[in-house]
Amino acid sequence: MAITRWKPFEDLMSAQNEVSRFFDEFFGKRFEGITPSSARRTEDGAIDWIPRVDISETDDEIIVKADAPGMEKDNVKITLSENVLTISGEKNAEHEEKKKNYHRVERVFGSFTRSFYIPTNVDSSKIKASYENGVLTVKLPKKEEAKPKEIPIEVE
Repeated sequence: MAITRWKPFEDLMSAQNEVSRFFDEFFGKRFEGITPSSARRTEDGAIDWIPRVDISETDDEIIVKADAPGMEKDNVKITLSENVLTISGEKNAEHEEKKKNYHRVERVFGSFTRSFYIPTNVDSSKIKASYENGVLTVKLPKKEEAKPKEIPIEVE
């Protein structure tokens, strides 16, 4: 019997990948890309890059902010179909060797896809996206019928 080193973090990531794969198969990839970390290793050793996202809501709109440092706006695609917002893109690696000896490489590159179910009616003709200081911001204005309405109470 061979003695092997136990790597608890890899076991934890493996369990997370199994749960993600279950949801992907069960829901038809609807929840693709949901992960608490921004990068993870796939089974073949490659790195999946997944930008971190904040989603907030006001009475008038839903705001999605994604960290995408070093990206070009032409390399990002945003779609809304059947109340599912999908942000996808590709961050290209720099290929400048010049006989460098890397001691540590932490920046990740590659393609990504994030999809989110938007639970309210959005006016797709007024969606706006901006990119500033490495943060992609998508503003999804709500349709009038989806906005909360205050009902006055009459005193008799």
